[in-house]
Amino acid sequence: MFTGIVAAVGKISSITPLGNQPDAGVRLTVDAGGLPMADVALGDSIALNGACMTVVSKTDNGFAVDVSRESLNRTAGLDAIGEVNLEKALTLADRLGGHLVSGHVDGLGTVLRFQPVGESMELVVDAPKDMAKYLAYKGSVVVNGVSLTVNQVRDTEKGCEFSINLIPHTVQVTTLKHLQPGTRVNLEIDLIARYVERMLSLKE
Repeated sequence: MFTGIVAAVGKISSITPLGNQPDAGVRLTVDAGGLPMADVALGDSIALNGACMTVVSKTDNGFAVDVSRESLNRTAGLDAIGEVNLEKALTLADRLGGHLVSGHVDGLGTVLRFQPVGESMELVVDAPKDMAKYLAYKGSVVVNGVSLTVNQVRDTEKGCEFSINLIPHTVQVTTLKHLQPGTRVNLEIDLIARYVERMLSLKE
């Protein structure tokens, strides 16, 4: 479990194929940036842009993870060298500053707008139809591993568009600063929404 509060911005420094087959995954070597590595052990979970990955090797300044082809096909930002949002798995002693996050990407959204509004930045994302019902005004959503609050939702024929206001601090300390129209982003819905749907779908 995670909180959606980004601990550091790291960088994928190398990508190594795990085989010669078309469906082979890759090993990502990640520079941990400001993420402390002293308490990270092999097998620990670290979220990269909101996708939970398992540490398979580590150094004082970074780590490596293996990513399956299925995960690469269902996520954005893990198939190229560049910056990624990092968060270690939650411990019972940690503060829950964001919301409960599983690190499982539910779908990909597309940035429609990312522009200044007053002192903040407005982020508008187009979400796929199968995720639209989980997005609600003042509800929680994870975008590239960042826990955010939905400020507006507009349903469309293909899904929905939702907007978020980002304060300057969030923009500065995450990779969201690099977003632009057309960028694909990883989305995770609120865990509570999953359970509510499950309960309502059961017939007594």
